[in-house]
Amino acid sequence: MDFELSREQKDIVSAAREFAQGEFPDRAEEFDRDETFDEALHKKAAELGFVGTFIKEEYGGPDMGLLEYCLIFEEFSAVDPGIAVAILISSYGAEIVQEFGSEEQKQRYLPPVASGEAVTGSAFTEPDAGSDLASATTTTAIRENDEYVINGSKMFITNGDRADYLICFVQTDPDNPDRHRRHSMIMVETDRDGFEANHLTGKLGIRASDTAELSFSNVRVPCSNLVGDPGNGFAEAMYLFNLDRVVVAAQAVGTARGALEESIQHVKKRIAFNAPLASFQSIQFKIADMFTWIQAGRNLVYEAAWRIDQGTIDHKLIAAAKSFCGQMAVKCTDMALQMHGGYGYLAEYKVQRLFRDAK
Repeated sequence: MDFELSREQKDIVSAAREFAQGEFPDRAEEFDRDETFDEALHKKAAELGFVGTFIKEEYGGPDMGLLEYCLIFEEFSAVDPGIAVAILISSYGAEIVQEFGSEEQKQRYLPPVASGEAVTGSAFTEPDAGSDLASATTTTAIRENDEYVINGSKMFITNGDRADYLICFVQTDPDNPDRHRRHSMIMVETDRDGFEANHLTGKLGIRASDTAELSFSNVRVPCSNLVGDPGNGFAEAMYLFNLDRVVVAAQAVGTARGALEESIQHVKKRIAFNAPLASFQSIQFKIADMFTWIQAGRNLVYEAAWRIDQGTIDHKLIAAAKSFCGQMAVKCTDMALQMHGGYGYLAEYKVQRLFRDAK
């Protein structure tokens, strides 16, 4: 058992850290305040190989593993989680195309994503169907000759107002006795008639990332836009979610690490009772706890990602990584806020943004 990253992986970490530290800090507060994002930053990240890292070389991608993706996500999130999501999730759903799509679909959709010329998204959640995905029945696709006609709505869709392509989880076989065989995945180009996206504002955190409500009114797409087999939508969604959970855990590790780094800097320079805060044992305990929790979470992420790269989907480990890291990030950012005192409550201090992003 070797816990050491390879030389290539260390280089990836170094490059991701350099890019994030060089590009994010000057824009993070602006994006958070205005709930906007600059696509030029996404394009620059793509040119450096940080977008669609899983896309194979024959489709223009870097062909990295999930572990490498998680390494990048941690580094980006340690600087700003919102920008990290806006950049790295710009390829969201392309995983399904690469795994289940036809060769023609891979050639059409994957290269522009890897190059940063296009953004993808995945439309799963409906106003009354979230975690129980199989109960999503309000967005339907009815076949008419060589087209699907899509009607319905989706809610809380990442990249919904930004994407060029959206892979949509739609009901195509409502009478199937198996509720997990009633849905299919269909790619929708967002310039099609009848499609509308409403950018949602007022989010607590991750404000640089676009979240939208979608409406489909007789949106017509060719049957060739069906990704995978008819009725296989639920299985394709679960494939993606297994990857997502590990990536979200990596994001949480990065967010917590950012909070730890901000805390260490602050307690070293903040003077109270004629001594730096860092000299007090109660503060040292908090720093030690944060480091311990972050290291434990990172190990869960690394193992879950590594096992997936080796071809093993360990559902318990994946769920454990997401659950532990999510809770850990909230605890660490809350602790960082406490160590900053009143300063942590101000917008100019990064910890308040990390606290909101962790939630």
